[in-house]
Amino acid sequence: MKQSLIVVFLAVTAFASVARAGDDRMKWFNDARYGMFIHWGLYAVPAGEWNGVTKYDEWIQLEAKIPCSEYDKLAAKFNPEKFDARAWAKLAKDAGMKYVVITAKHHDGFSMYDSKLTDFDIVDATPYQKDPMKALADAVRAEGLTFCFYYSIPDWHDPNFPAKYSMRNGFHGNPTEAADIEKYNQFMKGQVRELLTNYGPIGILWFDGGGSFNKDDPLRAKLVHAQEMIDMIHELQPNCLVNNRLGLPADYGTPEQKIPGEALKTAFEVCMTVNDQGHWGYNKNDTKFKSPETLVRNIADIASKGGNYLLNVGPTAEGEIRGPEADRLIEVGKWMQKNGDSIYGTTGSPLEATPPWGRVTQKDKTFYLHVFDWPTQGKLPVPGLPATPKKAYLLGDESKKELAIDIPPEEVMTIAVPEAAPDALDTVIVVETE
Repeated sequence: MKQSLIVVFLAVTAFASVARAGDDRMKWFNDARYGMFIHWGLYAVPAGEWNGVTKYDEWIQLEAKIPCSEYDKLAAKFNPEKFDARAWAKLAKDAGMKYVVITAKHHDGFSMYDSKLTDFDIVDATPYQKDPMKALADAVRAEGLTFCFYYSIPDWHDPNFPAKYSMRNGFHGNPTEAADIEKYNQFMKGQVRELLTNYGPIGILWFDGGGSFNKDDPLRAKLVHAQEMIDMIHELQPNCLVNNRLGLPADYGTPEQKIPGEALKTAFEVCMTVNDQGHWGYNKNDTKFKSPETLVRNIADIASKGGNYLLNVGPTAEGEIRGPEADRLIEVGKWMQKNGDSIYGTTGSPLEATPPWGRVTQKDKTFYLHVFDWPTQGKLPVPGLPATPKKAYLLGDESKKELAIDIPPEEVMTIAVPEAAPDALDTVIVVETE
């Protein structure tokens, strides 16, 4: 019995240690709340257009059904001489973002780094002949941000990736009956090993299945040896997070282009484009973009549900982040500079119901009321706050001038507010509690 108790104690202690380690690994992610997604690759060269059709983006090879014999020729035109790693990193910093995730390899199989396992990469196949990932990794870390990689599971270029496992009726740019998924797995693991050994600390390995296999089909995890991949990642970089697109339970979930209607039970990150048409890669004809108001309110909405916002830009083939995208990020950054305390390191709303005027985030005993729809009567009703308030003030007010709090018996608490909203994007009221 005594030995059994010791075994149980050791098992519980080990489990607690693993749980603490997991919590420690996730802390920076949960504190960050806001990051930059970058879709950049060979698909930037046609800029969304092929044979007169202008609707394409990073899926242009599949959607326009371009064979590798034609698509691969784009590499000779890819020469991003205007790429400035420090400018990209500074933009992310100025935007208020805490991490950057960039496409190391997308579905077209083109590697945006110096891979020794293929010549179909930016160093060997283009006039540029430099590794932008090296420069960007250094620049991002110099700004105090976390550097992360996106990596595509399917590959429309590699002859060993079987077309039958690809998306949309098995597209492949160079299909062959001799395709061998086991050989492709070795290639994929080898590339991930390169990314984790040649570019310093990596915060996230962001895998993408791109619709390959069947959605949520455990076959994906088996075919790509997902657990072996995760084990290798943790062996090389124990603190590297892995998203949920390898087909196995992972560190966090990845809702795409849509904000969940309520808080999720596990950590999550909403990935979304700055443009309105949902193009991840550069499309020169896409000129409609989300407003700064929408972007700021998305950040607050997602944070109020305990999640992160991964906001995507699609740089040009010349290596520039377009003005309209950059301008909106800068506007969001100005808001974050004043109101970042209401986002970074917060947890989701403690209220049972979402207030009609906006969203709520929390940090310890402090609550942040994100007011989207400003009250017309000079009073903001705050139902269901789970603590006794002692002080309220506008987060953007450096003087922290107190706002009057009224807590009538058996009625909803209200906070006296100015006649007009001080910030049209999202005015944040801080409520400190006992």
